[in-house]
Amino acid sequence: MPSSLSSLINAVETADSATALSDAVQNLADAGLPESAPYLIDALSYNNPGAAVAAVDGLVKLGLPVVPGLLEQMDLHNYTARSWAVRALAGIGDPRGLPTLLEAATADLSMSVRRAATRGLGQMKWHQFPTQFVEMAQTTALEALLAIAQQDEEWVVRYAAVVGLESLAAAASASDCPWRSHIFQQLEQMMTQEKIPAVQARARRAQECLLEASPSTDAVVEAERSPLADVNWEQLMAQLDERKATEKSPDVAGDAESFQELLNAG
Repeated sequence: MPSSLSSLINAVETADSATALSDAVQNLADAGLPESAPYLIDALSYNNPGAAVAAVDGLVKLGLPVVPGLLEQMDLHNYTARSWAVRALAGIGDPRGLPTLLEAATADLSMSVRRAATRGLGQMKWHQFPTQFVEMAQTTALEALLAIAQQDEEWVVRYAAVVGLESLAAAASASDCPWRSHIFQQLEQMMTQEKIPAVQARARRAQECLLEASPSTDAVVEAERSPLADVNWEQLMAQLDERKATEKSPDVAGDAESFQELLNAG
C-alpha cells in the first residue's frame, strides 16, 4: 500500500469528529487512487452525509472499476449505504448498474434517491452496451422515465425525469429512432399540464434543445463502441426482460406515505 494512501486511510480511521471524518474522506476521494475504492465504499455506510457525498464524488471519479463493489452494497441490509451507492452508480453510468437504477428510480422510498437514479437512467454510457442490446436497454429506460414523469408525486423527481428524457433522446443515433416521438409527446404534455412552473420550464427547454440539436452520425461515433469484456450481457438483459414482464405501474405516492408513517411512528 502506498504510504500516501496509508496516511489518508489512517486519517479516516482515526477521525475524532464528524467534521474531521468528512474532511478525511474528502482528502481520500481527492487523491483519486484506485486502491482507495473499498474505503470510499465503506464510507457510504457512515452516519455522516458530508463523508458520504465526498465518497460518492470520489467513486464517480474512479469510474467503471468500482462498480462491482458498489453493486455488492445492493445485497446488504444497510439502507444508507445502498442509497448512496445508487447515487454513485447514477453518476458513473455503467451498464451493469442499469437494473439497480431502474428499481431505485421507480420504487425507492427516498425522493433524493429516486431523483438521482432517474437522472442516471438518461445518462447511461450507452456505447458500453453491445450493439444488439442497446435498443432493448434504452427502451426499458424510456418506459421507466415516462412512468416517472407521469406518476411520481414529487416535482423534483419529475424534473429529473425531464432531464433523463432529454439525455436519452440526445443519445439516439438517428432522427427516425422509433421512441423519440414518445419523448417529445411527453415533454409537450408536461409543458401544458404540469402544475409546477419549474418542471414546465425544464420540459420546454428540453424540447428546444432537442429540436436545435438534430441527431447526426456524431451520435454513433461519439465513442467507439467498447462493451465491457467481462459482463454477462445475456444475464443482464434477462434481468431487464424479467423486470419488464413483471413490473407494475410504480405506486410512488403510496411508498412515500408509508415512509412518512414510519418516520412519524419513530
